[in-house]
Amino acid sequence: MEHDHAYLHQHNIPHLHEAGEHHEHVHSEGTPHVHENTKAVLNRLSRAIGHLESVRKMVEEGRDCSEVLIQIAAVRSAINNVGKVILEDHIQHCIVSAVEHDDKQALDDLCQAIDKFIK
Repeated sequence: MEHDHAYLHQHNIPHLHEAGEHHEHVHSEGTPHVHENTKAVLNRLSRAIGHLESVRKMVEEGRDCSEVLIQIAAVRSAINNVGKVILEDHIQHCIVSAVEHDDKQALDDLCQAIDKFIK
């Protein structure tokens, strides 16, 4: 389920304003950079959000617990896959750049993020 532009703004969901436009991401040090997979990530997140809303409706309707749990597992898998895309993009661009500039903090931050992501 794709959401319209107003919905994305209303729910503070990052998104593109023009087809194919890259999304700038700003790290804590304030340096903006562009990620290749932003549009794909946003599309996947929109689908996961729609799927999670469907799960909420299932609960409201009193659907079978087993069905709900299976759908929650599907949402979790979708979110994990989004995280993998973001992680790969981060490693291929941000971390490569950090290594080139001997930015040990970026590597430490990556390790902390991976630790939290896999919990």
